[in-house]
Amino acid sequence: MPPKPGAVAPPTQKPQRHAVIQQQPPPQVKPIIAFYVFLVANTIAAIFSPIQDCDEVFNYWEPTHYLNHGNGLQTWEYSPEYAIRSWTYTGIHALVILLGRLLPFINSRVAEFYFLRIVLGLSCAVCETKLYSAVARMINTRVAIFFLMIIIMSPGMYHASVAYLPSSFAMYTTMLGFSAFMDWHGGIKTARGIFYFALGTLLGWPFAGALVLPFIAEEVLLAGISGEIFAGVKRLLNGAVRAVLVLVFQVWADSIFYRKLTVVPLNIVLYNVFSGGNKGPNIYGVEPWTFYIRNLALNFNAWFFLALAALPLLLIQHVVLQKSVSKQTLLRGVVFTSPFYLWLTIFTLQPHKEERFMYPAYPALALNAALSLHVLLANFGSTDPKNIFSKIPPKLKLVVVSVFILGSFDLGLLRTIGTMTAYSAPLSVYKLLQKQGVVQPGDYVCLGKEWYRFPSSYFLPKQSRAKFIKSEFSGLLPGEFSEANVGFGFFPGAHLIPSGMNDENIEDPGKYTDVKYCNFLIDSHLPSVSPTALEPNYIADTEHWEKLSCRSFLDASHTSAIGRILWVPDLPFVPQRFRRVWGEYCLLRRKD
Repeated sequence: MPPKPGAVAPPTQKPQRHAVIQQQPPPQVKPIIAFYVFLVANTIAAIFSPIQDCDEVFNYWEPTHYLNHGNGLQTWEYSPEYAIRSWTYTGIHALVILLGRLLPFINSRVAEFYFLRIVLGLSCAVCETKLYSAVARMINTRVAIFFLMIIIMSPGMYHASVAYLPSSFAMYTTMLGFSAFMDWHGGIKTARGIFYFALGTLLGWPFAGALVLPFIAEEVLLAGISGEIFAGVKRLLNGAVRAVLVLVFQVWADSIFYRKLTVVPLNIVLYNVFSGGNKGPNIYGVEPWTFYIRNLALNFNAWFFLALAALPLLLIQHVVLQKSVSKQTLLRGVVFTSPFYLWLTIFTLQPHKEERFMYPAYPALALNAALSLHVLLANFGSTDPKNIFSKIPPKLKLVVVSVFILGSFDLGLLRTIGTMTAYSAPLSVYKLLQKQGVVQPGDYVCLGKEWYRFPSSYFLPKQSRAKFIKSEFSGLLPGEFSEANVGFGFFPGAHLIPSGMNDENIEDPGKYTDVKYCNFLIDSHLPSVSPTALEPNYIADTEHWEKLSCRSFLDASHTSAIGRILWVPDLPFVPQRFRRVWGEYCLLRRKD
């Protein structure tokens, strides 16, 4: 069968000569080396990255803790009345932790927490390597190396790679889906690509399915052009059947937990898209259309702007300059670059915006930026006398390129270190609770204004429980999974309807515990925050509380913009106005 339009030229075909690309063999990094690089970067993130979003804790870590240890905090999303979170997804991760307990060094709940994080980093590294290999084979080895550099240099990937979130899971499957659709060696892999996107869409986040649309459009278009409509339909149906099988498995598993027929992806879409009145995601806050531009510029710096330039640069290269810079046609180049634009457009139009919503498109951003950099360097490094860049001395070119790449790397590194050092206290102050004799059976560890930074019940000893005390927050806090032994089967907390839940973020006073019953308390004091009646400075109340463990925590309101964005050393030569301002984040114990 002749190759389809847009396919890679067979090895026997003489490649076109382009002075920019063919002057020297492209550099290569073997996939196994790339895997180790990705794995090291993700492991560092797993160990040191602070949790960015309380949704990760309360909607994923806590239900997983319930499956592993029989107790945990429950959000309204897990109430059978609403059922917009999948027990299949959390159950898979709970099984990973269960298997991890077979290892001799996974001997505590904190160890289980970091074990799962490292497994997430390993999974991400496998997916990154898969896409890296596909880019190297099907586009250009230089583009693959640039892709690797962008992934490991970007603060955005530092957080997303190990986040226990459906959007991170969808990011993993996006990389697998991209690699399947991209790599036509051994045949067109449409069905496999649809399967990977179905995993991310159904088990992860339903909206991630938008990223597959350009590849489906390419399949339909090329099938029509080549006349192989039957073959194209067959591949699409094959992929659709695989997606249905994933959905059937998920519905079966979730229905067992909820004890009723439950289609979680449908429930998520209905709530987020079709809810009216005082329901839907907008009740949790809205942001201006510039939110993702600012956020991606912070987390990817120059690479974000290169990602935006990818499609225009490809069009200029193919249409105006009429010189190819990769093994692919313009059509395939458009298909590869369009998912990022599609995703950014869709979520920019949504009023409710969060950083994690961009995670599934991070690989597409990195690929676009790598393509842009490759096109720019191909022209900038030209030795063609007709090209104006050929008149620039090679050493000067090297300096310009090095400054740009090293500058982007340094900005990413400084932001990563800045985030890690500024906000890591919540993962540290709980350590003292693990010492024998510190916590007694039935002790309460209370959370007031710091409830949203709670790193999960994995950081609490077995005999203690997390409780909430009243603060200035007036929304709906999580309740607790029922630990009652009723009915038949396991995990009754998954199907028993909890009290005080609603989908309108209306406060439930029943979620609070009186502070007098707290044996331990997590509190913070920042110079910019004045105490209130509901949020007193418990740290200063030495009559009733003693400090067990305290860590520095960034006071963002009193720190300059550069100190909030990047790591700034606390050294004498740094002007005072640029230094970071610190507060305290403490674990307190009641004296009486």
